[in-house]
Amino acid sequence: MLQPWQKATVIKIEQITHNTRSFFLQLDEVAAFDFKPGQFVTLDLPIHEKPHKRLRSYSIASWPNGTNIIELCIVLLDDGAGTTYLFNHVNVGDHITLRGPVGVFTLQENALQNDLFLICTGTGIAPFRSMVQWLFSQQHAIKNIYLIFGCRTQADLLYHTELQQLSNQMQGLHYLPTLSRELWEGATGYVHQVYESIIAQQPNPQATFMLCGWKAMIDEAKQRIIELGYDKKAIHTELYG
Repeated sequence: MLQPWQKATVIKIEQITHNTRSFFLQLDEVAAFDFKPGQFVTLDLPIHEKPHKRLRSYSIASWPNGTNIIELCIVLLDDGAGTTYLFNHVNVGDHITLRGPVGVFTLQENALQNDLFLICTGTGIAPFRSMVQWLFSQQHAIKNIYLIFGCRTQADLLYHTELQQLSNQMQGLHYLPTLSRELWEGATGYVHQVYESIIAQQPNPQATFMLCGWKAMIDEAKQRIIELGYDKKAIHTELYG
């Protein structure tokens, strides 16, 4: 069922990396915005005359907390009309038209009964941050969640300190960032080596995989996971870009 359009007010903008900002939106017409962690909203931006070319969708990076405020984590794309407008023309106090929540890239109860691999790159961390923070807020029982986050450098890591602290507080959550272009105290290389190493040490035929990020990462991960012996039905994806 298609959600109606509604108005939101930009109440805060935070620069969280050199090219990524968090936009905090307050829904004007509801006292509480009800959504499932992993869902997204679609913005109608004044960037084109044709209505269908004005629409841009972004995962909700915050988690359901009974309020009407949501956070969107958005990276500035060099050739992105939508992100260029948001970064250059949207200020605190401005109004945005949006529709949602939308999407089925959400947590399923049966996935939490086994090992769950949340594999992402870049702003693909947004829906997974929503999921793990919501699980923590609900004190939901989990087995093992491996949150594997691939970036180029430490400067690109989103919510890094927050997720480190959460993994120390939440039993079963393993936050595993890896950098492809910088040596540091953590893992280096791509996300694929991280989940393959875990599976090699702790095989689990019932594991579930959720992938969020750029197409190249998702395509390679799907192929590798299937080659490891998992059914393609155990793989769920959300494509960015």
